Amino acid sequence: MFTIRSARPEDTEVIFSLIQELAAFENLEEQVTGSPAQLQEHLFGHRPYGDVFLAQQQDRIVGYALFFTTYSSFRSQPGLYLEDLFVQPDARRQGIGTALIARVAQEVKQRGYGRLEWSVLDWNHRAIAFYQQLGATVLPDWRICRISDRPLEKLAQPV
Repeated sequence: MFTIRSARPEDTEVIFSLIQELAAFENLEEQVTGSPAQLQEHLFGHRPYGDVFLAQQQDRIVGYALFFTTYSSFRSQPGLYLEDLFVQPDARRQGIGTALIARVAQEVKQRGYGRLEWSVLDWNHRAIAFYQQLGATVLPDWRICRISDRPLEKLAQPV
């Protein structure tokens, strides 16, 4: 048995720990450069940038979904972007991932938004199959573009 609930400020440390576990699973540990303090400010501070749902089994948090608002100019409608969906390995295959993403989908509908989007690594065939089973379309023609650190600094220079 498990429950899905909204995260609270006192959950920040465990959320950050789960983020680190996700990064390790994706072989991206070196990309975790933030801190629990930054996470708490950005999720629960004066101007929150995202929301988190947690999966809890008894007294243990075993998974999370972190998401934020986006906007589609083509649809002229906001949506939600699922940044992270993670369930600890020993808690998988119990419906927790499905429940987390379903709760985010419910949030999309409650807010009157038009769509839910996320990315998946091309090597994560189990996740791709899981998402397709839920009815998601994996868009083959789109690639994520990202700029940060020094290239971002250079691009942001006045012209």
